[in-house]
Amino acid sequence: MNDSEVSSQIQQMVKFIRQEAEEKSNEISVSSEEEFNIEKLQLLEAEKRKIRQDYERKSKQVEVRKKIEYSMQLNASRIKVLQAQDDVVNAMKDSASKELQRVSDNKKTYSKLLRDLIVQSLLRLQEPSVLLRCREVDLKLVQSVLEEAKRQYAEKAKVQPPQVTVDDHVYLPPPPTAADSHEPFCTGGVVLASQDGKIVCENTLDARLDVVFRQKLPEIRKRLFGQVGA
Repeated sequence: MNDSEVSSQIQQMVKFIRQEAEEKSNEISVSSEEEFNIEKLQLLEAEKRKIRQDYERKSKQVEVRKKIEYSMQLNASRIKVLQAQDDVVNAMKDSASKELQRVSDNKKTYSKLLRDLIVQSLLRLQEPSVLLRCREVDLKLVQSVLEEAKRQYAEKAKVQPPQVTVDDHVYLPPPPTAADSHEPFCTGGVVLASQDGKIVCENTLDARLDVVFRQKLPEIRKRLFGQVGA
């Protein structure tokens, strides 16, 4: 083989190797671009997923805040309604208390009421000896009806008339003096207790009003504000 043939073969080999290299280079380039695109898509999807998750998390936070704010506003509204209802009920009780203050104005009617309250208290206590307390302004009225009250009690209970000691040293609070006064007051009535003080029957007009209001409060609320939950 002469030099010309050798040179030709070498050129062919070089051409073949170069072609192989170019093809390999193209394959690598295509493969790299495919891998790049795949990785780019994966990164893009990952970012999209992250953004969606972040949006969903923030959306849930906003929804929770809305529910909390709504619940707080609802509770505040309920509290305002309940407070307004309590104000109306308390105003009714105050009005009733003011009406009770006029009971003692009619001496004849009030004397009979004191007698009945004493009889009722004696029936509750069922004690042979009791201590009676009243307002200082009611002392003479109480003394004037006491014997009749003892007699009525004895007839009803079928016992001997009890010994009733009227306390003329310690009195119930006086009648209210002013609408805005915060001093203790009593609109009338009596308090009876056993001699040892272990059994007490508070039969004042204020105590009876409190009892009636507690007992009738559900009915009062229903009449004023309708059925609860309706």
